[in-house]
Amino acid sequence: MSMPGLMVLVSMSLLSAVLGTVHAFSVFLVPIETALQVNRATVSFTYSLALVCLTLAVLLGHRLYGALHPAVFVVAVSGVAAVGAVISAQATSIGMIWLGYGVVFGAANGLGYGFGLQFAAQMNPGREGLSMGIVTAAYALGASIAPGLFDAALSAGGYENALWLFGVVLAVVGLLCAVLLWRTPMRYQRAKPGAQARLPGQSLMVYWLAYGSAVAAGLMMIGHAATLAQARGVPGPGWATPGVIALCNLGGSLIAGRLADLWSHRTLLTALPALSAMALICGLVATGGWALLALGAVGFAYGGIIAVYPVMIARRFGPVDSARAYGRVFTAWGVAGLVAPWLAGALFDLSGTYTIALSVGAGLALFSAVFFHRNAEADFRP
Repeated sequence: MSMPGLMVLVSMSLLSAVLGTVHAFSVFLVPIETALQVNRATVSFTYSLALVCLTLAVLLGHRLYGALHPAVFVVAVSGVAAVGAVISAQATSIGMIWLGYGVVFGAANGLGYGFGLQFAAQMNPGREGLSMGIVTAAYALGASIAPGLFDAALSAGGYENALWLFGVVLAVVGLLCAVLLWRTPMRYQRAKPGAQARLPGQSLMVYWLAYGSAVAAGLMMIGHAATLAQARGVPGPGWATPGVIALCNLGGSLIAGRLADLWSHRTLLTALPALSAMALICGLVATGGWALLALGAVGFAYGGIIAVYPVMIARRFGPVDSARAYGRVFTAWGVAGLVAPWLAGALFDLSGTYTIALSVGAGLALFSAVFFHRNAEADFRP
């Protein structure tokens, strides 16, 4: 790995870490419910909306990635994300939180995350799996650190204080990343006009269905981690479980990202959703520490899944078309992000437990494992 490639990887990992805090949103559920007098499903929709906007930004972002110097692009993304956090901090209604956190922060998050994945892979040829795995793991690292920090800020001044501080952190980290990139000669390599191939619809549909059903279980549990832990009798403060899940997510991203350079993609993307399904089935009866272990396994599988899919797509479509292809497949993540957390909240409001949500998540993960194994194309090697 060259020094410029390493600097790009470090910068993109820092940006990814601060953006990954989106997956710590569950610690805001009860404070916002209480402050604004709305139900669980309504607050959960904030997270779902952020994931949808994130997805749309990944889908369309490849048109913007090369338009600016990487340092300028990073400053712009982090600045917009900070504005979204500040809008949410000043919210007096759930609609303002949907706008600030869900739309503005969510869209900036997608632009930063998608750019980080593709730029890190481009600048480290031959180590795409490792590079994408590190950037994905950094996203999980941010989600693992954020719950405790957010909880402290919530205790000191409510969700308003926590989101104000978050906006400041976003701006500062963006400037730091820009400093690292400014003297780097690397530039994002855009596809030349007319050089893009027509993407095969059948392959993309297989990946779309398998990816969406695989990540739905993880997104469902991540979006409700703090309250799910309380319902299953997990010991410790509510913010600790989202942190544990995110650390397992990090481990899954690093390990699976490395294995994606060495092992069969078919094997990895069959085994990881199967692990998630088994863990969720165990979670139906597990309580206390065993429930935490099951949720950690779901987080590990989720981290591995989101690390391996972009590597497989990069190998399948090549450097010119991979960002465009990944953007299309990634819309499945957005659909899952819209439906799964909201559905879990709605099922909780209906039944008073997470039993049905865990069962639905297990079924989707099992479908992904079987469907991908039966329908995916042959592996693509470096």
